[in-house]
Amino acid sequence: MPEATPPGPPPGPRDPGDAWAVGPDGTKAWGRFGAAGLLVDDGAGRVLLQHRVEWSHHGGTWGIPGGARHQGEEAVAAALRESAEEAGVPEDGIDLRHAAVLDLGFWTYTTVVGRAREAFEPVIADRESLALSWVPVDEVDDLPLHPGFGASWPALRAAISTTPHVVVDAANVVGSVPDGWWKDRAGAAERLLSSVAALAERGLDARELGLPFARWWPQWTVVLEGDARAARTDGRSGRVVAGAGAGGAGADATGGDAPVGAGGVRVLRADGSGDDAIVEAARAALGAGGAPVVVVTADRELRTRVEALGAEVRGPGWFREQ
Repeated sequence: MPEATPPGPPPGPRDPGDAWAVGPDGTKAWGRFGAAGLLVDDGAGRVLLQHRVEWSHHGGTWGIPGGARHQGEEAVAAALRESAEEAGVPEDGIDLRHAAVLDLGFWTYTTVVGRAREAFEPVIADRESLALSWVPVDEVDDLPLHPGFGASWPALRAAISTTPHVVVDAANVVGSVPDGWWKDRAGAAERLLSSVAALAERGLDARELGLPFARWWPQWTVVLEGDARAARTDGRSGRVVAGAGAGGAGADATGGDAPVGAGGVRVLRADGSGDDAIVEAARAALGAGGAPVVVVTADRELRTRVEALGAEVRGPGWFREQ
């Protein structure tokens, strides 16, 4: 969604990214280092849209908050920053879901899709919005849409309920590398959780999940059994939530559910069979509409059980490559 007219000058010095990118044929797009925007849904069938101010390019249309990327800024960071600046979106209150990239060769626009962890009211924080509104998904097409957003909306809408899930057989993955894990199973599990947390924060290439767009942030579940259950989950990057004690594979320490949004990590400590806990975690993800559900293991019997449910299987080598 190229911008033919830049926004009004912001207060203070400009970032070098606040400039035109010019293509070989003279086509201009706003954002020297590309641009990014955030499409956020509230988990209840509504998305946050911005009614663009009249003086902007395609003024009076509806789209998503976004703008030029700063020098050296990642697209996701730019989308979160711009949506915070323009619409008061809480940067630490969004679970990332996926990112789509429009690449014109000389310029890119990244649409980052996320879900609000908690309800919030958008706030017009600059001069680029006539209004901000939570719009029911079924009513988006009734609005005069920004041409760029309008072109991408059908594909974005089709994926809005897609929630991939990765379930990790910790014992199998840890045991695939002879690094002394048998001397300290809890420590080895903590190292694995650190790797999973890093992946949860960075996301996976869409091709690894057989999904459209560029990158996805799946939900992650790591199943620990035996001595590995003593692994600590405090102080880790990403959002690692300890779950499952005596309440079973799907419960937290109090016996209730311990859900984690996309981009987070859930730890299930199996009281009994780790394989049974993994099967139940895969079953629950599939039952909740997870698509796809990937189980990371090299155990043949476990592979047969989860594939019978409809889950896909990747080996420990795949996990390490990520």
